[in-house]
Formats: sequence, C-alpha cells, structure tokens
Amino acid sequence: MKRAGFLIFTTAAILLAGLTLRGAETRTSGHEDLNDLRWLDTYIEEAVRQWQVPGLAVAVVRGEDVIYAEGFGVKKLGENDPVDRHTLFGVASTTKAMTAAALGLLVDEGVLHWDDRVRDHLPWFELSDPWVSENVTIRDLLAHRVGIGRMTGNRLLFMPSRDQRTIMDHIRYQPFQSTFRSRYVYSNVMYMVAGMVVEAASGMSWDEFMASRLFAPLNMSNSNTSITMIDDGANAAWPHQKIDGVIETIPRRNFDNVGAAASVNSSVYDMAQWMILNLNDPGAYKGERIISRRVMNDMMQPSWANNSSNPRTDNITAYGLGWNLNYYGGYKRAVHGGAADGMNTTLILVPELDLGIVVVCNIFSNVRTAIANTVLDHFMGIERDTDWSDRLYRSYQASLRSTLQRREAIENQRIAGTAPSLPLESYTGNYYHEVYGDLKIVIGESGNLELRFWDDPLTFADAEHWHLETFRASWHNRAMREKFVTFTINEYGRVDGINVTFTLRPSMIQAGIYPASSSRRVLYRRTGDLAR
Repeated sequence: MKRAGFLIFTTAAILLAGLTLRGAETRTSGHEDLNDLRWLDTYIEEAVRQWQVPGLAVAVVRGEDVIYAEGFGVKKLGENDPVDRHTLFGVASTTKAMTAAALGLLVDEGVLHWDDRVRDHLPWFELSDPWVSENVTIRDLLAHRVGIGRMTGNRLLFMPSRDQRTIMDHIRYQPFQSTFRSRYVYSNVMYMVAGMVVEAASGMSWDEFMASRLFAPLNMSNSNTSITMIDDGANAAWPHQKIDGVIETIPRRNFDNVGAAASVNSSVYDMAQWMILNLNDPGAYKGERIISRRVMNDMMQPSWANNSSNPRTDNITAYGLGWNLNYYGGYKRAVHGGAADGMNTTLILVPELDLGIVVVCNIFSNVRTAIANTVLDHFMGIERDTDWSDRLYRSYQASLRSTLQRREAIENQRIAGTAPSLPLESYTGNYYHEVYGDLKIVIGESGNLELRFWDDPLTFADAEHWHLETFRASWHNRAMREKFVTFTINEYGRVDGINVTFTLRPSMIQAGIYPASSSRRVLYRRTGDLAR
C-alpha cells in the first residue's frame, strides 16, 4: 500500500506539468539483492507526476516469484479511489499472445495443428483471393502474414455491434494490403478469425475457453474478456485521453466482436501469473504443466523476420505467434504492447534473466517505456547518464509541438468563404460500400449533417462544413476525435457518393486524429434518399 499523500491525487495535482526528474543513478549500485525494488516506488511516483498520468500499475516477475506489484494514482480523474495491484485495466493487444496460447492448448490435445488451413475448421472462410482463402493457415493468422490489414485504425472499431460472421462477409471483399505471406501486415480481424477457430475446434466460445482453460489454471481470478463483465463497483480503471490539451475521462471501449485480438481486462497481479507461465519452465505454473514446452517454444519461434538497417551486424527482430521478438542490452526479449482508447500496456519477457515486466496505464503515455527500461537496466547492470523518464518526456514534448504545427498547417489550407453547392438536405440519404457497409446521413438535432455508421448508436458523427464539398465530422464519442469526409456530385448536380477518410494510424493521438501516417479513403456510393 502506497502512502495516502501520493495515492489520493487531486485533479490539480495530476495536471501539474514540467517537473524535472533527477539524473538516473546506477540501479545496481548499492543493491546486493537485485530483487529488492523498493527504490522503484519513488522513481515511478516522480515519473507519474511528470507525465500527468491519472493511474498506473507495475508488476515484476523473476522466475516463479512476483517480486513487485504496485499501483499508483487513481482509477478515475477527479476521484480518490486508488489504483492497486488488483485493479483491472484493458490490456488490449497483449490478448493476442493469450489467444495463441489458447490455440496451443488445442495443439497439445491434437485437436488442431499450427499449419492447419483455416478452412479445415471454418469451411466458410473466404477472402477476396480464392487461392489465398484455400491456403491461409492458423500460423498465418497468428503471425500477421495474411496481408489483410487494419480496417479503421485503433480509434474507431470496425462495425462494433455486428457479429463476427457479418464482419467476415464484408472482409471477403477487402483488397489485400500486401500479397499473401509477402510481408508482416498487422491485423486485428485475422486474430478475430483465430478466436473463431478456437470455438470451432473446442466447442466452447473463445470467452469461455479463456476463462476455463487459461485464466482458471493460472489463478487469474480477476481477469475477464469483456467490459460487459466489469460491474459498476468493480476494482477497475477508467480510460483517459488528452483532448484539446485537457485530460478527460472517456468511455470504456467494447472489443467483443474482435475479442481474441484485444478484449482482455486484467490486473498487473494477474498478468504476473501469465508471465510466470512464460518464464522459468515455460508452460508450467506452480509445478503443474499447463502447456507443453514444445508448444511454448513454437510460439516464441520467429514466424516473420523484420528488416534491419544493417543485416550483417544487427540482432534479428521478428514476430512469433502473438509476440514481438527483439533484443535489449544484448538479451533476447519477447514483447507486446496494448493500445485501446485511453488504455496502454507494455509487457516484456527476458527469458535469459527469468524476468518479466508489465506496466499498465489509463492514458496513452510513454512513461510505460521509461519504467520498463529502467527496470531492465537495473537487472542488466546498465548505467545511464540520462534518466529514461526525463529523456522520453523531452522527446514526447518535442514530437507533440511538431505534430501540432503539422496539424495547424493542414487547417491553414482550409479555403475560406466557401459553402456547400447544395442545400444540406440534398446530402442526406443512404450510402453503401461492399467492405465498409452502410452509412446513413441525416440532419441532426444541431442542424448539421449527422453521419450514422453501421446503424450503431455509438458510431455517430456531426459533420460541419469545412470548405467546398468537404466536411469535418466530429464523433459523439470525443475519444474517437474527428475525420474529413468529401461528397461527390455527378454531372446532373446530384450527390452520388461520399469519400470517408479512415485514419489507420494518427501521428499522435494527443494532437488529434490528424495528421496521420496512414489512412484509407473509402468511397461510399449513394443508394437512396431518406423520406423527408
């Protein structure tokens, strides 16, 4: 338990910025016992203040022992309920390695094999290329080798209220981002398919399988697979986001329809149990064999090697089955991050040191990396002149300034004094895209156009005229920010389509959804007018 003076943040205290940390001391100096991490409390407290983090938790594992598990800050900004080692956070894409482990349990049972074709278990599986549809394997799904990439990016969940089969009915028209098995293309949707394979092969839903076959044997008693399982009084953190320069509490995000990719909610203490399974004697937990060592080794084998700047000297970096494989300080690591709206996770395993680190945060912040790297340096005996938190914070501030300038440059290109070519009612109607489904446009209560995607009440946006035929649409859920849409008018002066820019990867979410390093422009065709 941390002292109350630190734990019970006030809003004003959290929003204090600009505090400078002391220079990093040598973490191993003066510590005969490396497992003595009492010094870490003060380091994290100072880092949390500097980064303006509402709540954060950290766990460190050595072999079969949890040597550190602490919470800092509060679950929700403006309230006094402290984060502790059992507080639930959305751990997002760290779920992927757990889904790989679930399939590994079925590999051990002989129910399936990594190189089974997906169609061996899901005969209806279909992508836009018939040959690829016939040959995609479970290993391809887990190693991001299929070539089907992000649909809408992390800020906007694709068809959130549609069932998985309906989503796949649309994905079968999706063009490949890259040729099958030609390169690594990160895909939450293909992990959704992996979860469907779990269900088809086991006869249990992915959620049921995770609860009974993974969480229960590992004593992960607080963990679950859906925000719908978090009761109002639960020990659970709320997500936060910096919007227009102010930290705000935002809604929890439901990942149920792609659950196997990102929907696990867990505490650092529970995640420590998951790390124990992957360390020491991999696949064994508290003396009991859960997953065979052979299958554990399979998941840590490189299934895709990444390019390096100098292949003659650089350590190989790769992706296994649900794990990024790389090096730090000369040691091999298995790593994965997790990013959902207002929730961020870093999980690192260093097998040679029997070391596991997990840091969870209820706001997007690179303080996670600072804390994890500081712990790694401590156990590896690495001395640094610069504190990781101070170094990364200065880098963050510089990037934010640069990104805001680029955003301003985009906004300065707005053409003043223009108006839509037609009355707003002329833009209303039903629109459709074979991959991206249905879009309905109406006049909203504000008098502006309102975009309603997928008949989902959470995916509405108010569109305000920007210039010419372009509108800037702001989502009702402010955490999803905004996007640009542009109408097309045919030779008869009639609106016949709308181009929607889906941001796949914003440069910095703290600055907004644009500028973006990756986006997709989708043309919805008009299918009819609404009755007026």
